[in-house]
Order: sequence, then structure tokens, then C-alpha cells
Amino acid sequence: MEIVRRFFDPPPTSFFLFGPRGTGKTTWLRQLFPNALWLNLLDPEEHRALQARPERLVELVRGIGTGGDVGTNPDVVIDEVQRIPELLHVVHDLLEQPNPPRFIMTGSSARKLRRGGVDLLGGRAVLRTLHPFMGSEWDAFDLDRALVHGLVPLVVESPSPAEVLRTYAGLYMEQEVMAEGLVRNVGHFGRFLEAVSLSHGSVLNVSAVARECGVGRKTVDGYLGVLEDLLLAFRVEVFARRAKRSTASHPKLYLFDTGVFRALRPSGPLDPATELEGAALEGLVAQHLRSWVAYSGDAVELSTWRTRGGSEVDFVLYGPETFAAVEVKNSRAVRPGDLRGLRAFGEDYPEAALVLLYRGDRRLRKGGVRCIPVEEFLGELRPGKWGA
Repeated sequence: MEIVRRFFDPPPTSFFLFGPRGTGKTTWLRQLFPNALWLNLLDPEEHRALQARPERLVELVRGIGTGGDVGTNPDVVIDEVQRIPELLHVVHDLLEQPNPPRFIMTGSSARKLRRGGVDLLGGRAVLRTLHPFMGSEWDAFDLDRALVHGLVPLVVESPSPAEVLRTYAGLYMEQEVMAEGLVRNVGHFGRFLEAVSLSHGSVLNVSAVARECGVGRKTVDGYLGVLEDLLLAFRVEVFARRAKRSTASHPKLYLFDTGVFRALRPSGPLDPATELEGAALEGLVAQHLRSWVAYSGDAVELSTWRTRGGSEVDFVLYGPETFAAVEVKNSRAVRPGDLRGLRAFGEDYPEAALVLLYRGDRRLRKGGVRCIPVEEFLGELRPGKWGA
């Protein structure tokens, strides 16, 4: 299988690498650290041994050193570390010793670690996230395929992506959440997943989601927290810096991958295809911008913009070197109404670059708005390079 070069660069110090299952954490680390001491906590035997006696990690680390030192091999990988939170106390002690190895700890969530009172090593290891492929990472990037199957490596690299997506959505999003003890009622959680998929790319209305799936608002708040902790969904808050107009307060919600969204969202005769495709396209752009922010290393904030008067822009990127407003339209032509929100934003924030992404095939400039084919934009977007 071809190994895809990821934009993520490992820090020189110990680090956590979190990301949803299937995003390629293990594959990527095995490629970068082939000589590391590898502890796979998904392996039943390894898990039992370390769970029964976490201090065994000290013996393993000393075993790769010379003369009983902490270690001359600089890399120790602990895969799915959240399965034994107590290991982090041992890692913490090892990092306090002279010449410690570099620890690389992967997981699909920090939730279980925090709930267990673990402090994520008190800042001695940085936190990084790995996301689905970006279009520019994948030589065979195809927009139409990405809009249906998404860009989770486990799915993209499968000969049967639709089947893998069904399994992923059903098994991982429900049963694994239950297995981790994060929710009590899998039936309620399953209905919640379906209901929340209808909010993908929309303003998050917790009360409406609660009514849709027949549970209390507090339960939905808890379920949303589970999704966000597992990096399966994220909120985009409203940009209100130096606001000249009264802005809305509710964030927008996105599932982490378009393919997972398509697998979860119910569809039928009452669900217009244009509505589904528009939400999928906006979500695909959202996950790319989120990855770009995570991998760029700058303190860039990803926001949305919506005023109480009805003006809105899908995304705002704001940081030391970046200020841009981005609108996404699932159309092959640019209509005057498509630019209304961007122009309103430009009136309030003349410093911002205004960008419209659409399904056409030519770059255009309409007044102060740059109109860019969305497939071209996603194919060129990479850390350190703003595609607009």
C-alpha cells in the first residue's frame, strides 16, 4: 500500500498525538519511528500486562538502554494510551530523570485521561492532532469522490469505501463509545447521532436536537461533549472581534469528516439532494480549514460570522498573518446574491481578504471578492501556504 506523506511534522520533544480512529496515526508513526520501542495497548496481552503492573514500563524502557540507564533509544511509542491512564504517572516519572527517551503517545480521546485525574504530564509533552487527509496530501484527490466517501485514510485506502463507512459509523461511533463507558444507552445515542447529523453545517440548536431524539437537553450536551472529546465533531464559534453589528451567539457544528456525515445522515424523498450536497461541500471545506489551522503552527482561529440582521459568512480565519472570510457555494456559477455576506463582512472589516469557493472551473474577481474553484483551492491548500 502506498504511504501518503502527511503534513504533520513531529515535535522534537515528547508529544501526544490524538485523532479519530482510522486517521492513520499508527501507520504514520511506524513509518517515522521504525526503531522505536512500541507498546500497542490494543493488543490484549500487552494491555493485560501493563494494566496489571504499569511500573513494568520502567523495566521495558531500561531494557532498551545500555547498562540499565533510562534509555539511549530516544523514542517510545505508547499506542492508544487512554486505555491505561495510569501509565502516564510512570511516563511522568521517567521524564523527570536525566536523558529520558522521547515518548510518543497516541489516542482517540483525552477524555478518559482527564476523567481519571491525569494531568497530561503537566506540559512536559505537547498535544497534537492528526486529521483526515487534506486534498493536497493525496495525489489522487477527487472532489466528487471526497464528497461521498470523505477523506478518512481507513476509508480512502479501502477497495470498498462505502462498506467501511457503514461499519465505521455503526461500530465505532456507537459500540466503541459504549465500550469506553462514555454513554449508558446505545439506543438514545444512536438516535442522537442521526439527529445531530442534520445539524452538520448548521447553527447548533441543542434543544431542537434533544426534541428530535427524545432525550433531555443535558443528555444532548453530554453526548456533544463525547463527540468533541473523541474529535468526531467540532464547533465553530461566531467571530465577534471589534464587531460593528450585533452578532449571533450560537456556534455551527460539523462532523469531523464528510464521509462520516453522509453515512450518518438519513436521506429520502423529503431530503433534497442539493441540501445534502451543499452541507457535504461546506463540511469538506471546514475539515480542510481545521486541518490547515492545526498543521500550520500559527495561532489562527477558525470562526463563522453571522449577524442578527441576517448577514453571514461560512468561515473566518484570523491570526497574526491571516485574516480572511470564506464563503462556500455548491454552484457552478457565481450569482450576485452569493457575494452579499462577504461584501457585508468587507464593509465591517476592510482588512480581510474575501474569498468565494464554488464548483466552477475558473478563477474570477467580482469587485473585491476572489472566486476560486473549490477543487483547486482544496488541492493547493497546505500548511504555510494560504490557497487564496
